[in-house]
Amino acid sequence: MILGIIADDFTGATDVASMLVRGGLRTVQVIGVPVGDAAPGLAQELAQADAVVVALKSRTTPAAEAVADSLAALHWLQAAGARQFYFKVCSTFDSTPAGNIGPVAEALLAALAAAESAPGKSLGQGLVCPAFPENGRTVFRGHLFVGDELLSDSGMRHHPLTPMSDANLVRVMQAQCSGRVGLLRHDTVARGPAAIRDRLAALQAEGCRWVVADAVDNADLQRLADGAAHLPLWVAGSGLALGLPAVLAGRGWVRLDAAAAQLDILTGRSAVLAGSCSQATQAQVAHWTAAGRPAWQIDPAAVARGEPLAEQALAWAAHQTDIPLFYATTDAATLAATQAALGVARAGALVEQLLAQIAQGLVLAGTQRLVVAGGESSGAVVQALGVDTLRIGAAICPGVPWTQAVRAPGQPALQLALKSGNFGGADFFSQALGAA
Repeated sequence: MILGIIADDFTGATDVASMLVRGGLRTVQVIGVPVGDAAPGLAQELAQADAVVVALKSRTTPAAEAVADSLAALHWLQAAGARQFYFKVCSTFDSTPAGNIGPVAEALLAALAAAESAPGKSLGQGLVCPAFPENGRTVFRGHLFVGDELLSDSGMRHHPLTPMSDANLVRVMQAQCSGRVGLLRHDTVARGPAAIRDRLAALQAEGCRWVVADAVDNADLQRLADGAAHLPLWVAGSGLALGLPAVLAGRGWVRLDAAAAQLDILTGRSAVLAGSCSQATQAQVAHWTAAGRPAWQIDPAAVARGEPLAEQALAWAAHQTDIPLFYATTDAATLAATQAALGVARAGALVEQLLAQIAQGLVLAGTQRLVVAGGESSGAVVQALGVDTLRIGAAICPGVPWTQAVRAPGQPALQLALKSGNFGGADFFSQALGAA
């Protein structure tokens, strides 16, 4: 293993991993920090991998817990031999004024410096760039855009856990960090890797520990990957990973593999589980139901009352001849009313637990392919299914690949598409299952 990535949620982990296999890096994702070789086949997978992504659920946990989990992931990756490190965050920079992006990033950078794990690198500085132009996330003059809107004008300003009301990433990062934050402007990025290196050095001389970088297209991301390759830590969305395979191959550290994304062909049943209430997932559920395809809606209040919804859902699914969708996705007003009645954390946990129970029942009944919409929902499903390691396949759309669980001998094959709530077009569910 050459590249070690720490991702702050499960869908974000598969997102960045998809960019790496697209560039020819053999990539494995582990769920949480492995303990020994407990996961079936883990040692063999690691032996064949160029990059390993550790998927955490640290985006919305208390900051101290997020820091501890992220440091544990870093130490495991270091022990496994990783030489380059990447803290993967959401392309909409989901965080709060208290963290968790800043506290985790500072702890990781300090640990790398203390370990002196990167000889010849600049140990005092990290790059920050959540841009993912293929999904409409760009950074210009330090401001994050979602499509044509500033982040603060987008639907993210209403996020129930991490409302993003400020698009100025320098200001957002500075509020969470003790180290000074500077800006690497687009006019410098456009001049290429040498200009980027010079500007990073000048900002470091000015005392900037963190540098927010502009990027408006893939060419900018490739220039940044080359120009910032000497830095010990990147804090980024998945877009910046686009340029990494070529950089690592140029150093002679890896040999790119055109078949890096190849997975088995499975012919078993399929199902869709949607817990996200993002605008994109709302459109995907509406597209599915408008086509008359089978859909079973989850009522969080009924879950709270203790009704046997998992059993009811699975009994309903057993009689469907088409792919079933199970969803808690709803509009913002209904979501707000549910959260007011049940509490934000409890409402989310109830839905996640139910989706996880349904997933368990589906797999026991022979389902081999699951599409899961929503980061928290994906985490709950993967943990409930006992999946420890994922092999990464080809992308369905930018940021969402198919993955295959690495399972013990005798266990049936299982493939998962873990989708961030905000990703994919209205026909994503059909597109995913047609491509599986």
